[in-house]
Amino acid sequence: MTLQQMHYVITISETGSFNKAAELLYVAQPSLTSAIQELERETGILIFHRSGRGVTLTNDGAEFLSYVRQIYHQYEILQSKYGKNGNLKKKFGVSTQHYSFAVKTFVEMVKHFNTSDYEFAIRETKTRDVIDDVNTMRSEIGILYLNDFNRAVLTKLFHSNNLEFHKLIDCQPYVYLWRNHPLASLPSIRFAQLADYPCLSFEQGDNGSFYFAEEILSTNEYSRIIKACDRATMLNLMIGLNGYTLCSGIICEELNGDEYVAVPLEGESDNPGGAMEIGYLVKKNVILSQMGEIYIREIRDYLGNLSQKS
Repeated sequence: MTLQQMHYVITISETGSFNKAAELLYVAQPSLTSAIQELERETGILIFHRSGRGVTLTNDGAEFLSYVRQIYHQYEILQSKYGKNGNLKKKFGVSTQHYSFAVKTFVEMVKHFNTSDYEFAIRETKTRDVIDDVNTMRSEIGILYLNDFNRAVLTKLFHSNNLEFHKLIDCQPYVYLWRNHPLASLPSIRFAQLADYPCLSFEQGDNGSFYFAEEILSTNEYSRIIKACDRATMLNLMIGLNGYTLCSGIICEELNGDEYVAVPLEGESDNPGGAMEIGYLVKKNVILSQMGEIYIREIRDYLGNLSQKS
């Protein structure tokens, strides 16, 4: 098994096509097919299903890919630190729950590099996808939160996937809403005061368990609730429907604008689902790339500056 074959598997899985992968890899399609067949004989598994509509990973192939990504990612880091890369384009990805500060600090990290030499990706996505992306090394770092309600379930999931969670900051619950919302001018908001307004929540897809909810107090009773898939839609619903969501209170006005406010949620600091511990997720025993180290530093600096201001 060679690093070249690993690179082939990763590229085919990302493109979903032997032909497209061959074009990107600058190899003949028959040579690529032959290399994968040889690898399948060596490993004793079928890595890809072939069909007229393209190729997909088998169950064995998906598990194999998760290990291949780890090894190849570490190879890329070694190459960036000690080798002569030639035309090797380094990749770096972050998967995160919907936090504007995670995007803001990603932007600051990217500014340290020439984007023509790198392939950067930031994915605001579902909680389970954050975990899966880091597990398979699709992303080097994941950003999510723990609290007393979801900690046991998510920590068990981290351990089973050989992942480590590192705390960044502790946060108390806030109500995030439009600046002209009827409750926006209050010094704090009680949960009962929100009953007449729709609660906005990020859709979690098939893994819609309360434990994967991005919003705290997910098991509370809500008479009105609307699901959304992205941050821009969530903000539009706040204005159009006087909706609200529950959050950490860490708001980046540069990205979200100044039309929104975060108001403390009164009397919920002792609620088992209230306080949030936001942190980052990485694979155990994996060396962070230069991009990863700078990204974590940017986040710590940003959150540290917020703590000093408060």
